[in-house]
Amino acid sequence: MSKPANQIKGILGFPVAPFKDNDQLDVQALAANITFLIDGGLDAIYVSAGAGEFQSLTRSEYEAIVEIAVSLSRGKVPVYTGVGGNIKEAVELARITQAKGADGYLILPPYLINGEQSGLYEYFKTIIESTDLNAIVYQRDNAVLSLGTLTKLAELPQFIGLKDGVGKMESNIEFVQTLGNRLSWINGMPFAEVTYPAYVPLGFTSYSSAISNYIPHISRMFYSAVQENNQALLNELYKEVIFPINNIRKQRKGYAVSLIKAGMEIMGLPVGGRVRAPLIPVEKEHYAQLEVILKHALDRFPKKTAIESSK
Repeated sequence: MSKPANQIKGILGFPVAPFKDNDQLDVQALAANITFLIDGGLDAIYVSAGAGEFQSLTRSEYEAIVEIAVSLSRGKVPVYTGVGGNIKEAVELARITQAKGADGYLILPPYLINGEQSGLYEYFKTIIESTDLNAIVYQRDNAVLSLGTLTKLAELPQFIGLKDGVGKMESNIEFVQTLGNRLSWINGMPFAEVTYPAYVPLGFTSYSSAISNYIPHISRMFYSAVQENNQALLNELYKEVIFPINNIRKQRKGYAVSLIKAGMEIMGLPVGGRVRAPLIPVEKEHYAQLEVILKHALDRFPKKTAIESSK
């Protein structure tokens, strides 16, 4: 077994890919999004991944996004990219990630195909070994690993973490109990704040936060409440913020991305609401509901109060 991984901890931010009305990448809005996340105290950023509409980016857009993220981070936080889909393209994107100076990449599930465990192993192994960068595997959809496959992948030194988007707790317990701190364990479930408190006792040390794109102070407040076992505050955050937003998110497929952009727009961040098909923008009714929730959230948990409570 390879050496223990450098622990990934805290709140992980996933910038969006802002598009102008002419469907061109808005690099200024992207830079504002990344800077906002870094200034908000997030512990790492992951560009051109799920929230960044990885599946719809051109190669030139992908390269521009990575360049901007690396330039703006200036070593303040690690920068990871999303790679995946077609195995040949995934390897190429991994090498672009290394050439642009990023810290590593999150390997998304392979395109369309449901493979056997041996095939999934070869898929991830090929991408992981294509560079010397840190590699994290995103387990979800058609990429669900067995303990045997995960243990075999853990022999590769570049492989440092598993992001779980499946939620099968029996498997997660078995994974952590078997591999311990050899890997970092990341909660990547839809709207991860909902489930993160259940993941912590298993050994998971971080989660991806969609709401950090527009209310990062509440993300930090939530994370601190979990670490401090402040159940009263957690209950209030669930009732007043987490569940209401998640209830909107569940109304339409694709809101996992477009609702982030809507929240950012409501909060005055210049990204617009445009998404690329097959995603759809947030409907007017749901947009209005989100406006009400966010106004209430800011009234109840103003930024100053949230920062103070997290200390």
